[in-house]
Amino acid sequence: MRIERIRTKLLNKFQNAKTELIFSNNFELLVSVVLSAQCTDKRVNLITPNLFKSLSNPEIMAKSELSEIENLIKSCNIFRNKAKYLKKLSQQLLDNFDGQVPLDSEQLQTLSGVGQKTANVVLIESSNANLMAVDTHVFRVAHRLGLTKGKTPKVVEKDLSNTFKTNLGYLHQAFVLFGRYTCKAKNPKCSDCILKSECGYKYE
Repeated sequence: MRIERIRTKLLNKFQNAKTELIFSNNFELLVSVVLSAQCTDKRVNLITPNLFKSLSNPEIMAKSELSEIENLIKSCNIFRNKAKYLKKLSQQLLDNFDGQVPLDSEQLQTLSGVGQKTANVVLIESSNANLMAVDTHVFRVAHRLGLTKGKTPKVVEKDLSNTFKTNLGYLHQAFVLFGRYTCKAKNPKCSDCILKSECGYKYE
């Protein structure tokens, strides 16, 4: 079956795949994922060492000046908005969750700057949740492989979840890595692709 061939090839290529974001606890994970919106993991990993050295927990982050957060993350896209998110979500963690990152999708999405994709990534990486998260890479690869016709990430997430059902967390990260390094938006490496026999994508 084609779906099982795709699953097997991706999971074999990217065994036990994990995010490339670097973090040491769930707060750092949450902050890193928020920063990664419209920004590469590589850039986030350059920013977070100094950020976490200075603002290591929700208490310190919430009490910090907005300008301090902005200065620490200024090389990140839309850094001013993200600084506001980080300050507010830190206060929300203190007010509503005893300073701990909730490992529940609905609760995560009550936090500033956290949508369904961010919540799913946090749950996948923190607790190996069987969830699919759709970023630009997953969105692109899913369409090129003909796995969805969805116009929004939420629809694509639903389609992929219904199609694969299991291994969703590992498949999410496999799709991300596959899209980042092989099935790129520009100049995809089709000649080296492990899924070229399963793919109907045409390129010039």
